[in-house]
Amino acid sequence: MEQIGFIGLGRMGRPMASNLVRKGFRLTVNDINLDAVKELELLQASSAPTVAEVTKKSDIIVTMLPNSAVVEDVITRMDGIIANAKPGSLILDMSTIDPNTTDRLAQAAAAKGIGFVDAPVGRLASHADRGESLFMVGGSVKDFERVKPLLEAMGTTIYHCGDVGTGTRTKIVNNFLAVSSCQMNAEALALSQRFGLNLERTLDVLYGTTAVNGQLKIAWPTKVLVDDIEPGFTIDLAHKDLTLVIDSANAAKVPMPMAAAAREAFSTARSRGFGGKDFSAMVDALCDLAGIKKPRLPKK
Repeated sequence: MEQIGFIGLGRMGRPMASNLVRKGFRLTVNDINLDAVKELELLQASSAPTVAEVTKKSDIIVTMLPNSAVVEDVITRMDGIIANAKPGSLILDMSTIDPNTTDRLAQAAAAKGIGFVDAPVGRLASHADRGESLFMVGGSVKDFERVKPLLEAMGTTIYHCGDVGTGTRTKIVNNFLAVSSCQMNAEALALSQRFGLNLERTLDVLYGTTAVNGQLKIAWPTKVLVDDIEPGFTIDLAHKDLTLVIDSANAAKVPMPMAAAAREAFSTARSRGFGGKDFSAMVDALCDLAGIKKPRLPKK
């Protein structure tokens, strides 16, 4: 069995790494959050204080980091992954980042004889907890087969989208719809409450028509609608993802007016102190702004 390094133990990375350990993979972990590292050590993972040390001990190095700049720094700096990886090792980046950054990092890795796979994560943090994530994978067939056992240990649904970069680009398309739908849901439910409609009855109607979406039917009833707005996936990160959508679309000369409008709605929520809350809290931010009672399902 190959030795696995795992760098990035945030809300998504921590349960994913935990599932790898529980499924018998030999893991060495690293994160700036030492409490997260200790949690993995309790599951019998090893730890290393630097990226370089994790890399030297590993055959496959997994990165699950918050943005393009951090991923690029960890992979390319002098004490980073590429500088310390063994020829024949492989980088599995599961972060959601700019596709051009993915291309650049893959080329830099290839120049050193290091494989590269991009496999950003679909579904929610609660799915990661249960080992039920979805992965959108870009990489050669050989490299995909090499990382597939790891993905199977962390999730239930795996799509090989094509060559390096296709996983990241698929995630950009997915996140445009997933994140933008939160703003549409927020406006719809705020309007329903201003109209004085019964929330349960309104949801029943929406669930029975083509107006329904996964955020409204699957995510929101377990988060904001039952008065839980702790992340999950933060409004700050959703804003970052919409920025990625707009920037990458602009580079490809594709106009994205709805993405731009949604991003500015998320900007408003951030300015009102909601940035660290779950992205389903977009409805609370809007209701606060409009002076509308926040929609909540009755406790059962």
